[in-house]
Amino acid sequence: MNVNEPPDPRSSMWAWIAYSLRFHRMQRGLTGDAVAKLLNCARSSISRLENGEAKLDEKQAAILDEAWNTGRHFSLLVWYARQGHDPTWFKSFTGLESRASLTKQYSGQLIPALLQTPAYAGALLAAGREKEIEAAVADRLKRQSILENDTPPELWVLLAETALVVTVGGTKAMREQLARLLEMSALSHVTLRIVPNSAGANLGLDGSFKIIKVKEGEVAFVEAPNGGRLVADVPEVESFKLRFDRIGAVALPVDSSRTLIKQYMEAMT
Repeated sequence: MNVNEPPDPRSSMWAWIAYSLRFHRMQRGLTGDAVAKLLNCARSSISRLENGEAKLDEKQAAILDEAWNTGRHFSLLVWYARQGHDPTWFKSFTGLESRASLTKQYSGQLIPALLQTPAYAGALLAAGREKEIEAAVADRLKRQSILENDTPPELWVLLAETALVVTVGGTKAMREQLARLLEMSALSHVTLRIVPNSAGANLGLDGSFKIIKVKEGEVAFVEAPNGGRLVADVPEVESFKLRFDRIGAVALPVDSSRTLIKQYMEAMT
């Protein structure tokens, strides 16, 4: 696809918004600079909105609707896009993950992908009936390279104790995975804390999520079977940040978390 062209409008609601923005701009004979002035943003931001790299927000949609007398066309599209599943969410997520300065994640059942060993990842992918397991594992390991950069992102992980209990890939593979957690948790830019089963009822039981901070702002991601949802709405992102803090309030300190991981390793013979 030409970088100046919008994505296929049939692929997702966000792609339809990108396509629609370019269509309406061209119908009015406006340049990207003119729309950038209208939205009070850089010209490059309009290009990113039109090729699907960025998402139109509610304020921008309202400005376009008023200026172009669309009958709330863009506001309604953005509303519907935020309600539903986005089939391109994972591609968008990994793109943001690769340039994040900070990632906060709560994981309730599985070791996070950025901390997985090849054997652990392979066992999960096999259980999910992935057809190209080796390629999928390679892709997952490639994502982990961001933690080895000269300027790696801060990674804060809250991990439910349940994830330490399930023996994924067999005893040997799980011991290696726990050892990997200890290794990564020793890095200065990685903070790993365990939410113990003794914490009882807590907000983490509602499901896993991530919050990623990039130059443009913060975005949350909610995972689900066969898909997920990107959350760009500021109030909703703030609610996930508060959820992360509340889960963290019942998590073990870093040192106690490492001690618990070691106990599980020693119990695996």
